[in-house]
Amino acid sequence: MNIPALEGPTVIQSTPLGLSRFARSGNPQVKTCGYSRLAPDGAEHHAKRGVRLVVRSILRSKWLKPPVFILCLAPVGQLAWRALHGQLTANPIEYITHQTGDWTIIFIVATLAVTPARKLLRLPELIRFRRMLGLFAFFYGLLHFSTWIGLDKFFDWADMLADVRKRPFITMGFTGFVLMIPLALTSTAGWIRRLGGKRWLAVHRLIYATAVAGVVHYYWLVKSDVRKPLFYGALVALLLVLRVGFWLSARRTKPAGKTPEPKLTSVETA
Repeated sequence: MNIPALEGPTVIQSTPLGLSRFARSGNPQVKTCGYSRLAPDGAEHHAKRGVRLVVRSILRSKWLKPPVFILCLAPVGQLAWRALHGQLTANPIEYITHQTGDWTIIFIVATLAVTPARKLLRLPELIRFRRMLGLFAFFYGLLHFSTWIGLDKFFDWADMLADVRKRPFITMGFTGFVLMIPLALTSTAGWIRRLGGKRWLAVHRLIYATAVAGVVHYYWLVKSDVRKPLFYGALVALLLVLRVGFWLSARRTKPAGKTPEPKLTSVETA
């Protein structure tokens, strides 16, 4: 008996020969005697697809951003709580400086991870949170820098300039913070329109230099235990390697000719 190759589920005769040929066709759904069942591979595929659809629906929800925003404020909320209860350790200035610096690097790494994550997990909706994470990286960097200016140096500009010149880790940290300023200022959809997609992307590649400067600043700052800066450095290196891999893959598959202007939607800066 010849069975035509069909793309959808097909009703076939429940004969051993028919079933064997149908199974070899790769169709995940088999109907016999009016009943249907999914083959194990097909059931797993449908389950994974269903989970991805649910996750994408959640990521698209307008109600997800407020709790993510509040979660991003948790570190500064914890600092405020500890300050009110006198639990900022014996050296509160150093504690605040280290905490805000750690969270600056964490949010920089999270911002860099958005593009690889959305491509590897096939969840394009993750792009909705990149701008928020980037702005929180700048927020904690500003707190880190302000702590050094106001609480550590008491606005002694001459002393601060001397530190920037003499201490390499301060020079590197200051450089990283300065590089974050244009990223924060041009993070809106209005700046995308003013600069154009290509120039806007070129400006926002400064985040790579910011991440490297932050890791080097942290590594030069610590005197003995370098595990945390090395950990952050490994994450940044991995994310940069993934970015280069995606770029090379896109370059190989892109047809020859004039490179079109990148089209950035408001979703990418929402």
